[in-house]
Order: sequence, then structure tokens, then C-alpha cells
Amino acid sequence: MKILVTVKEVAEAEDDFEIDGLDISERYLEYDLNEWDDYAIEEAVGIAEAGDDVEVVSVTIGPERSEETIRMALAKGVDRAIRVWDDTLAGTEMLDVGAKADILAAVVEAEEPDLVFTGVQANDDAFGATGVALADTVGFEWAAVVNALDLDADGGVAHVHRELEGGVEELTDVELPAVLTIQTGINEPRYASLRGIRQAQRKELDVQELSDLGLDASVVESPVTRTAMYEPEAEGEATVFEGSAEDTAGQLADLLRDKGVVEG
Repeated sequence: MKILVTVKEVAEAEDDFEIDGLDISERYLEYDLNEWDDYAIEEAVGIAEAGDDVEVVSVTIGPERSEETIRMALAKGVDRAIRVWDDTLAGTEMLDVGAKADILAAVVEAEEPDLVFTGVQANDDAFGATGVALADTVGFEWAAVVNALDLDADGGVAHVHRELEGGVEELTDVELPAVLTIQTGINEPRYASLRGIRQAQRKELDVQELSDLGLDASVVESPVTRTAMYEPEAEGEATVFEGSAEDTAGQLADLLRDKGVVEG
């Protein structure tokens, strides 16, 4: 059995930052593994540890900088890692969901996994669409927002528990091959051991270009363009009271009186 896990390097901005053109200036960004993908990795590695002859492969679309992220997946127990990148991707201003799905679909076609795990969403853009778009592209069954999984590999069925809107919970069966988008809380992601980190640093990554996957520059063409980036204006202001409980109670009473909430 083979499980393919898609992972993404995401950027987190400092509290105070500056915008440079259509992006936050690079010096204010720190990069890390996407939180949801960490749970997807743990779920796949847990299945591999509990079963026989299960291979876990991770794939990311990203520059050389993202190798640190994908090596973290290797340090946590992933067997192999694929990184997709070339000059065409480097020159693309924004990689939309459709392009990501097409690129990942080419990896799925080459790897022929029984299961594909993605995170529900990414910390940076929070679209929550890549996993489902990938399933549609490759023609796999799918289930989104999975927070519990009971895999029957011999029967070719995944019994999944899904978290839906409004607190609704759903139990459903999904036939393999399938794409499952993994929700946080489904497990407890492990910390990478020092031994695992050292081993991951020695493993060779499989770096592939679009041409290696049978794709060309047309795959990144998109009707979506980014036109501007700006910090939204604050719609209100917070009043902070300082001092003892007695002092702040008086300040609050004065404010409510000034606002007409209470009578003097």
C-alpha cells in the first residue's frame, strides 16, 4: 500500500511588517510546515507503523528553501520525498488551486498511491480547496475535513468521520483510491527525534521539474491575478484601562456614561 501526503511550506509574518509590491517583504517572514499537513503526515506514518508493507511518500511544490520543510516530514517517518520546482514555477507570480491540482495530479499518476492525504487548508491562504480539486482532477473518491479514520486496507475502504458546518458530524465510507483532507485534532503529531532529523538530512530528495511530470508552462496559466496588497484599516479602537480594579472600574463607568450606555 502507498500513501501520498501533500505538504506545503507556509510563511508567517511578524506582527509589524512592510508590504513590498504585491507581497509582504521577505525579511518579515518565517517559514514552517503547514499545521494541517503535520496532522496528515502523522496519520500516514501511524498507518505505516501499524500495518505491513506501507510506503509513505510526501510531495511539495516549492523552491530549494522548502527542502527544510519536506525534510521535516522525512524526520517524522516519511519514506521518500518529492519536490517539484523549475524556472517556470519560480517565475510564476501566483500558483492558483487549479495549477496546484494539475501538478499534484501528475505526481499521483506517476506514484499510483492508494490514498492521498492533504491538510484541510493552509495557514497562509486558507483556501481549503486543493485536496478536493486534486480528487476531482484524478477522479478519486474523496472526503473532506476528516477528523477520524478507520482504514480497511484489505477491503479497500476508508471509514471516515467528518466534521461539517454547524457542529454536524458525518460517518461515511470512501472506496480506495481516495483523497482525504485531514483536520487538526485527528491525532497528536510527533516531534521529530534528533536521530530522525539527522537521517532526514542524509536522504536524497527527488527534485522534479514540470517536464519530468509531462507538463509544460501552460499548467501555470491562470485567469486569477493579484492586483494589490494592503493592510485593511481598523474599523474600531480598543480602550485599555490601566491601574487597580477600583481605578479601572471607575474608568469603565465614566466611559459607559460618556457613551450614553448608563445614566450619570
